[in-house]
Amino acid sequence: MIETLTSEQAASHEVVPCTHQLRTNLEEGLTTAEATRRRQYHGYNEFDVGEEEPIYKKYLEQFQNPLILLLLASAFVSIVMKQYDDAISITVAVVIVVTVGFVQEYRSEKTLEQLTKLVPPTCHVLRDGKEAMMLARELVPGDIVLLNTGDRIPSDLRIAESFSLQIDESSLTGETEPKHKETRSVPAASATGSDVEHLTCIAFMGTLVCAGRGRGIVISTAANSQFGEVVKMMMGEESPKTPLQKSMDDLGKQLSIYSFGVIAVIFLIGMFQGRNVVDMFTIGVSLAVAAIPEGLPIVVAVTLAIGVMRMAKRRAVVKKMPAVETLGCVTVICSDKTGTLTKNEMTAQAIATPEGKLAEITGIGYSAEGGVVQYQGEQVHQWTHPEFARIIEAGLVCNNATIEADKLIGQPTEGAIVVLAKKAQLEGVRSEYKRLREMPFSSDTKWMGVQCADAHGQNVYFIKGALDRVLDQCGTYYSSDNQRKQCDQYSRQHILEIGKELGQKGLRVLGLARGESMQSLMFLGMIGMMDPPRPGAADAISIVKASGVDVKLITGDAMETAQSIGQSLGILSSSDSCLSGQQVDQMSDHDLELVIRQVTVFYRASPRHKLKIVKALQALGEVVAMTGDGVNDAVALKKADIGVAMGVCGTDVCKEAADMILCDDDFSTMTAAIEEGKAIYHNITNFVRFQLSTKLNSTQTNYKL
Repeated sequence: MIETLTSEQAASHEVVPCTHQLRTNLEEGLTTAEATRRRQYHGYNEFDVGEEEPIYKKYLEQFQNPLILLLLASAFVSIVMKQYDDAISITVAVVIVVTVGFVQEYRSEKTLEQLTKLVPPTCHVLRDGKEAMMLARELVPGDIVLLNTGDRIPSDLRIAESFSLQIDESSLTGETEPKHKETRSVPAASATGSDVEHLTCIAFMGTLVCAGRGRGIVISTAANSQFGEVVKMMMGEESPKTPLQKSMDDLGKQLSIYSFGVIAVIFLIGMFQGRNVVDMFTIGVSLAVAAIPEGLPIVVAVTLAIGVMRMAKRRAVVKKMPAVETLGCVTVICSDKTGTLTKNEMTAQAIATPEGKLAEITGIGYSAEGGVVQYQGEQVHQWTHPEFARIIEAGLVCNNATIEADKLIGQPTEGAIVVLAKKAQLEGVRSEYKRLREMPFSSDTKWMGVQCADAHGQNVYFIKGALDRVLDQCGTYYSSDNQRKQCDQYSRQHILEIGKELGQKGLRVLGLARGESMQSLMFLGMIGMMDPPRPGAADAISIVKASGVDVKLITGDAMETAQSIGQSLGILSSSDSCLSGQQVDQMSDHDLELVIRQVTVFYRASPRHKLKIVKALQALGEVVAMTGDGVNDAVALKKADIGVAMGVCGTDVCKEAADMILCDDDFSTMTAAIEEGKAIYHNITNFVRFQLSTKLNSTQTNYKL
C-alpha cells in the first residue's frame, strides 16, 4: 500500500522521484478506483478528535472539586440534623458555582473543533485525467491538487508546478511575509532542519495561496500532516490548573482533614467523660459544619466574574474565570514581537546612498500623515534631492503593493515603500512607467525585478532585494553628484559597511538598482525598514518589570534585529543573554532550565520552541503567561498557566486555545489586565482570611454553647 511522505522526505527529493514513490501521474492524477482503494487504507482527510463527552458528564465533573464535595457533605449533614435552612443555602451556592464553572469551560473547549475548520470543504483535483471539484476530506496520498490565488491548502503537498506561487504561512509560522514556493528540492542538510519555513517546495495544510498558481502532489493527509502533529500535541497536553484552583483544592483538602479531626477529637473527649455517644457525634458534626466557609465559592465566583467584566472594558476578553486571578500571580511573560510589542506594520526609517548620505524618515505604520523625509534638516520633497528620489522611484515601480485607507494590500516590505513614496510626494512616478515583464522573487536569487517602458518607450529595468545580491548584479553606482561611477572593490565594501550599520540598528536593508538592461544595472542605494515598537510598549514593560514580572521576547528575526528591539523596549540589558531557536533545540530540558532565567531574548525561534520554553520555566516554579497568534502557538498557549491570544491577527485555533484574548493585540492591554488580576488576587485572599477567621469564631461560640 502507498505510504505517506513526511514534508522533510518529500522536500529532499525532486518531483519525479516523489511521483514514483506515491505511484501517481502529474498529468492524469489518480483513477477513482485507485483513490477509493487508498482511502480504505489511509482513511478520510479529516481530524479525528474523538467522541465528544456528553454534556451531563462535563457538568458532573465540576463536582469533583474537594471544596465542593466538602460543601455537599455539609449540606447532607445539615439535612440529617434537620437544619434545612443551612442545607438549602449551601446547595444553592454549590449549584451556582458549579454552573458558572461549567459554562466557562464548555465555551472554552472548542480548540480541536477549530482545527477542523482549517481543512477547506472543497478543492480542485485531477481525477481520471480530468479536473474536478471534490470534497477535501476525500483526498488521498498521490492526488494531484490544482492551486489558484485564494485557495486554502487542503493537505500537505509537494509542489510540482509553480507560477509565481506565494503562500501565506502565518497561521503556521507566525511570520507575515508570504513564502515563495518552488519546485526544486531542498538539500538534505536543510530538509532535516527543524523549521518548516525552509521547506520552499512544500505547501502545508491550512495555509493560504495569496498569489500565483501551481499544482501539488498530496504527500500526507489529516493526522500525518504538519497540522496533524499540532492536533496530536494538543490532545497530549493538559491545561494546568490555575494557582487559584490549586489553592482552593488545597483549602478543601485541609478543611476536610480538620473537620474529621474535630469530630474525632470531640467524640473521644466525650467518650472519655462518659457522655452520650450520639450527642457527642452530633456536637462534633455541628462544629465541623460550622467551620466550613460555605460562602467562599460563590464569593470567589462573583469576584472573578466582576474581574472579567472589568477586563473586557480594558479590551482584554477572559474566557476562563480562574485565569483572572492567575494574571495576578504571573511571574514571567513570554511575548511575541510581531503585532504585540510592535505594530506589525513595516515602516521605512532610513534611506542611504552608495556614498553614505543618510535620510531619516518620520512617522510609523501605513499612514502617510505627519510623515516627512529629512536630510540635514532639509525636507526631501519630490525631486529636490535626486539621489534619494531615484531610490524611492525604483522601490515604488518595482512593487506590487497598494495602500487603501491606511490598509495594506500586498507584502509588508513593499507597503512600507509605498508609504515612503507618499511621504516624499512621489507616489505618481509609478504611472510614468508601463510594466512589460516581472521577474519574481525567489529564495535562490533573493531579488525581484521588473522590465518597464518609460514615457519615451525606452526599456528600463528595476530590481530590489537583498543588498549583497543586488550589488552583485551592478557594475556601476549612482553618485551624489548625479554621475554614474564604476563599482570597484573599495566602493562595494563601503556600500556593504553602510548596510551593516543599518542592520545593527535593527533595520531590514533592501538594495535597489536600475538600468537599460540586466547587464547594465546601476546601484542606486538602500532603504532600511523595520516593524517599529508600539507606542507605550516600552513603558508597559517597565511597569510590568517593576512589579516583579520578568519579560522574555520570542521572535523569528535575526539576532541583530531581536537585540535592537529588545534594547529599545527595555527587555534586554547588558547582563542578559540571548538564545537562538537552534540552540534551544540542541539543549536538553535540564540544560535549558539552568540558563533560562538569564535569557531574555529568543531569536530565530519558531512557535514550537515556545512549548519547550514554557515547560522549562514551569519546572522552575514560574507562573507563565504566553502570547501567540499562530496555529502552532496553540499547544504552548494551552500548556502555559495563562495563554494570551491576539484578537486582531490571531487565528481561530489560537483564540480557542487561549485563556485570554487581547482585542487590540497590544502589550499595554496585558499590563492593565495584570493590574486587575493582582487586585482580584488580593481581594480573594482577604476574603478567605475573613471567612476562616469568622468561621473559627463561630465554631468557638457554638462549642461554648
